[in-house]
Amino acid sequence: MATSTVRKYSASVIFFHGSGDTGPNLQEWVRFLLGRDLDFAHIKIIYPTAPLQKYTPLNGQLSTVWFDRRSVNIAAQESRKSMAESYNIVQKLIQNEVDYGIPLNRIIVGGFSMGGALALHTGYHLNTDLAGVFAHSSFLNRQSVVYESLANRVNDKLPDLFMFHGERDTLVPLDWGQETWESLNKLGVSGTFTPLKNTLHELKNKSVLSLEEWILKKLPPTLNDQQNKL
Repeated sequence: MATSTVRKYSASVIFFHGSGDTGPNLQEWVRFLLGRDLDFAHIKIIYPTAPLQKYTPLNGQLSTVWFDRRSVNIAAQESRKSMAESYNIVQKLIQNEVDYGIPLNRIIVGGFSMGGALALHTGYHLNTDLAGVFAHSSFLNRQSVVYESLANRVNDKLPDLFMFHGERDTLVPLDWGQETWESLNKLGVSGTFTPLKNTLHELKNKSVLSLEEWILKKLPPTLNDQQNKL
């Protein structure tokens, strides 16, 4: 009888790319920085690709973006209709994992730039039962629905947040990330915000290694995982 080589996962991480990128490109970027894949024996890493849609900051040109926005500015108003469409994509991704047998508290969502913003919406507006949220070089608009949602969840237990931001980021200034972190923290979100020296709007080897360590801390192997290795 042949032995199955299908890996059994007990946890999942959904990693959203930035605007104009794709899931495979993000995976390749992470691989380039680490010299290997971001890989865990018991955790499935998912790199979805956003739909091709009109993007206002590019004068309405088509781009792979999770949602549309009026401009890349913390003071801009959110396009809540477009955000709602992105929520449908996210909920399907999460439901796929739940159907696979992964509980919500064994799922982490995160992302780079726009992907990080989507992750913040996912963990603090759509579903606060997740294991954690990470955001790299990201921000929320000042009047974000996420803040409204958190204000109504006074005693809810919230996922931990792991944020990084380049000090020399000119596309999404450090101040925007810092303001987002402080606003979330005031509304009950705990975690860490780490400025990265000599870093532009980019992932860094150091930050991805820290992320890898944090993921493993939030999603340790289960007893079943350990027994399956024997």
